[in-house]
Amino acid sequence: MSSHGNRRYPALALLAAALFGLSAPVCKRLLGPLSPLTLAGLLYLGSGMGLLVVLLLRSLLRSRRVTGSAALFPGRDLLWLAGGVICGGVAAPAILLWGLRGESASTASLLLSSEGILTTLLAGVMFREAVGARVWAAVLVMAVASALLSHDRTAPWSLSIHALAIVAACLFWGIDNNLTRNISGNDPLIIAAVKGLVAGSISLGLGWLVGRNAPPAAPWVLAMLVGFLSYGVSLVLYVLALRHLGSARTAAYFGTAPFLGVLVSILWLRETITAPLAAALTLAVAATWLLLTERHEHLHAHEVLEHTHLHTHDAHHRHAHEGGEGSEPHTHWHRHEPLTHSHPHAPDLHHRHEH
Repeated sequence: MSSHGNRRYPALALLAAALFGLSAPVCKRLLGPLSPLTLAGLLYLGSGMGLLVVLLLRSLLRSRRVTGSAALFPGRDLLWLAGGVICGGVAAPAILLWGLRGESASTASLLLSSEGILTTLLAGVMFREAVGARVWAAVLVMAVASALLSHDRTAPWSLSIHALAIVAACLFWGIDNNLTRNISGNDPLIIAAVKGLVAGSISLGLGWLVGRNAPPAAPWVLAMLVGFLSYGVSLVLYVLALRHLGSARTAAYFGTAPFLGVLVSILWLRETITAPLAAALTLAVAATWLLLTERHEHLHAHEVLEHTHLHTHDAHHRHAHEGGEGSEPHTHWHRHEPLTHSHPHAPDLHHRHEH
């Protein structure tokens, strides 16, 4: 049984990881006709435009069972979103794709596991999220795996500058993940669509200013399709998992993304399985096992909380209604009264308490 009492949200994080893991080997091929900045812009623009279509279709076909509407980035949520766009939508992909130019797709795929490590460190140290010993152990194992892949005997200080660039991109995504956690109660489709449209436009504009030439149409189409699946749909699933699992655990599940990327790189790009790659992959599997078997349960107290999000009535949602909220699931402003109990949980919207 999942440590969080529900397998749905770990499954969403794993599916998000699988979609993102496919992007590294495909982007490796696209970096021939496209510059890193242009490719980054197309990936995010494809994500934003694809999700915009999904939003329009949803508005036409939305079930009458889902009523109410979520608040669109109230208060300082806009600041968290802007920070996420800059760090995760503009800086991270451009740095990643530059690093990918000098690394094999399989190595780059496994180095992307650094995102989970850095997200967890930021969540625990800077954002004070509860992170258990098992999660920290998994982070340490993944750090060793990343160190194996960053080693380069021919480079100064035995470090590959391209590998370090990929790790730096993961740091920016780690910041983005923790900022996005603060707005994860908002509609994930809108979050991902706004991030894609804004970040994609900025990166594509910068790419045009630097390159001043338009590449063939075929790479553009493929890049935008990859962006929709690996950055757009993946991000929507990630935000849903983030809402219920917290930054550290969602990022830890997302650390499985390299597995599919490595497999595709070896089968499609005919890349060689080296000893460091095999060792890093083994360590990544071990770290994932540590995370999937984690359990977090203790007596905890819920303080008074008022907010709005899509919900059904469970142990944490026993509030009064005025009569116009409609059937469940529904969205409306509601108040949580103080409650003390014990059950398996993660740092979701309702469990960001002190430990």
